[in-house]
Amino acid sequence: MSLADFDRYPLLFGPSPVHPLERLSEHLGGARIWAKREDCNSGLAFGGNKTRKLEYLLPDALAQGADTLVSIGGVQSNHTRQVAAVAARAGLKAVLVQESWVDWPDSVNDKVGNILLSRIMGADVRLVRAGFGIGYKDSWQQALAEVRESGGTPYPIPAGASDHPLGGLGFANWAEEVRQQERELGVFFDTVVVCSVTGSTQAGMIAGFAGQDRPRRVIGIDASARIAETRAQVEKIARDTADRIGLGRALRDEEITVLEGWAGEAYGVPVRSTLDAIRLTGGLEGMIIDPVYEGKSMAGLIDLVRNGEIGRDSHVLYAHLGGQPALNAYSGAFG
Repeated sequence: MSLADFDRYPLLFGPSPVHPLERLSEHLGGARIWAKREDCNSGLAFGGNKTRKLEYLLPDALAQGADTLVSIGGVQSNHTRQVAAVAARAGLKAVLVQESWVDWPDSVNDKVGNILLSRIMGADVRLVRAGFGIGYKDSWQQALAEVRESGGTPYPIPAGASDHPLGGLGFANWAEEVRQQERELGVFFDTVVVCSVTGSTQAGMIAGFAGQDRPRRVIGIDASARIAETRAQVEKIARDTADRIGLGRALRDEEITVLEGWAGEAYGVPVRSTLDAIRLTGGLEGMIIDPVYEGKSMAGLIDLVRNGEIGRDSHVLYAHLGGQPALNAYSGAFG
C-alpha cells in the first residue's frame, strides 16, 4: 500500500503554512530558520499536530461503527483537546482520561487551558491520579470498559494518537507537504527540528522523508525526560509506518535521531532554557510557543545553531506543533 491508499477525513484547512523566522535567524547568527505551523492548521479548537493524525484515525473509527472516542493524556493534554474537537466535528462523543502527569503547582491547572476547551466542547472529562507514561494505562482501559458496559461503542485512541497502527500516517503526509512547499518556495530544508514525546509525529516524518531520498536530518528533541523510552517508541513507529506506506526498504539507524538535554528532570515542567526560548521567540517573532513541548524543542534548536551542530549554511524547518492553550496553566512561570 501507499499513503494515498488510506482513507483520510479532512480536518485541516489544507497544507499548514511555512514562513521564515528572520529576526530569530539574525539573532542567532547562523542557520536560516523557518517554521511550519501546525498551530494554524485547522479551525478545530486551535488545531495542532494531533488533528493531522486524527484525519487518518477517524475514518477507521467510523468504519467500525464507533460512537465514542476514548483517549488519554495529562491534565493539560493538547491531544485530548484535539480529540474532543474532532469528536464534536464528527458528531461523536468523547471520553477523556486526564491523568496527573505533571507536578505543577498552579492552582487552576485543571480548570483552564486545554481542559477548559475540552469541557466547552462537551467531552466527558475524567480526572485521574496517575503519573506520566506513554504506554497503555489502566485508567484508559477502565474508561473503554465503562463505555461498552453502558451500551456504547468506543474507539480507543492512545496518548498522542501515537501507539496506534495509523498513528504515523499524518506526519508521513506532512513530509509530502514539505516537499511540495519546498518546490514552491525554492528552498530545501536540510534539517527539521521537532519535539518528541509519544513519538508518532517525528516517526511519521522520518518514514515520509525516507521515500524522498534527499540529504535531510530529522532531529527530535526529547521532552519526556525518558529518552530511552522516547527513542524506542520513535524507532518502532517509524519502522512500522515505513512498512505500512510501502517504503520498500528498511530505515537506516542514522535516520532516527532523538536528542536529550532540554527536557529537564520531568515531563511538562519547564526549565530555564524552556522559558528563555519562549521569551526569545515571542519577543523576536511574535510567535507563541508552549512550556511543555515547543519551548523545549526551540531551546534545543537554539543551542544546536549556536554550537554549530546545525551549520551556518543550513536551512532549518522548525515544526511548531501547537499547544499554546496550556500556557494559561503556567502563568506562575512568567510572573
